[in-house]
Amino acid sequence: MTSRERVELALNHREPDRVPHDLGGTNCSGMHVTTVYRLRQALGLDPPGTPVKVFDPYAMTGVIGLDLREALGVDTVTVPPICSRFGFPNDDWKPWTFFDGTPLLVPGLFNTEPEPNGDILQYPQGDRSVPASARMPKDGFYFDAIMRQGPIDDAQLNVADNLEEFKPISDANLSYFARAIERLYQETDKALVAGVGGTGFGDISHVPALGLKNPKGIRDIEDWYTSLVSRPEYIATVFEGQCNVGLANIQRFYEAVGNRVSVYNVTGTDFGQQEGPFISPRLYRQLFQPVHKRLNDWIHQNTRWKTYIHSCGSVRALLNDFIEAGFDILNPVQCSAAGMDPWELKRDFGDRIVFWGGGADTQRTLPFGTPDEVRREVRERIKAFAPKGGYVFNPIHNVQAGTPVENLLAMYETLQKEGRYPL
Repeated sequence: MTSRERVELALNHREPDRVPHDLGGTNCSGMHVTTVYRLRQALGLDPPGTPVKVFDPYAMTGVIGLDLREALGVDTVTVPPICSRFGFPNDDWKPWTFFDGTPLLVPGLFNTEPEPNGDILQYPQGDRSVPASARMPKDGFYFDAIMRQGPIDDAQLNVADNLEEFKPISDANLSYFARAIERLYQETDKALVAGVGGTGFGDISHVPALGLKNPKGIRDIEDWYTSLVSRPEYIATVFEGQCNVGLANIQRFYEAVGNRVSVYNVTGTDFGQQEGPFISPRLYRQLFQPVHKRLNDWIHQNTRWKTYIHSCGSVRALLNDFIEAGFDILNPVQCSAAGMDPWELKRDFGDRIVFWGGGADTQRTLPFGTPDEVRREVRERIKAFAPKGGYVFNPIHNVQAGTPVENLLAMYETLQKEGRYPL
């Protein structure tokens, strides 16, 4: 059975030969670049000191090469974004040594010059003549967005300001996706996961507009969340405009790539925190569900793609609404959050939505547990989620920096040993 067949059977709630495995299929199912380096070294894929290319310069995830995918039995592949979230192109690669000594390759406009205190700043579109949009503290591993919003004057709020970054996909970008997807479809047997972006309504990693030199509108994280309640009409109008552009881009994307794509990544907006949802089901239905349903309906009526929502935290209270909005897949399935017991999720929702993730806890077990504790958790999650298909294995969100390699090897070995059907 090919990887593509394996994933597509699972997405249709059927049991393939083994549990499908994703690593790096999306921005939220990858691995910190320093951990990618140490894993590649442990597997003997590179000589010591060989740099690893950064996949997402904001989250500092690493490229999961085809050789690593083959070594681990990964069944998915994605197309690297042509531009970073900072608005500069992912090209003109240059070497940079990370704080912990890991050798990396970063885009040419990625700023590597530290501040006097050792922090690293990133600038929108690589333009150092404007204020920085993100900061990585000295000896840190991730960037934090810098809020660049001034005081809000409701009389001056303009919906167009919060739509500035949402534009029709360019012919150059479309051609890039078409060529890359055709190559991966022909040269690998992997299931392709793709998305052209722009449909993460209220995705808080995008609200500050890291790639805009002078973002206007509501861009502060706290103001954005409170505006869902205090300015719902404004937010709904922003979402409508964003949806119009996003739907047109999806239509053009489908014309270019057809059904070579197995999974379309619609949104990465987080609706859950550790103890429960950020918002009520009523507010989700009012603001988010209409635009989600509009996109999912078009995709299901015109393509064979399955649609994917990434939402961290405790989202059990919203799962029926996600399903009614037309989502086929939920990621990352954060089993450590309230109400997210894997056995109960599978029992109550497993015939209506695919669980993509949940395989190992990246908050506690994977970074801080023992290899035996990792093996035990992976076995339990496979037993809970995998029966009758509808499951793709991935740790809960990106594997973090500092995760012991022996724990990673224990996770992948257990998946290969325990993840074969019949279970």
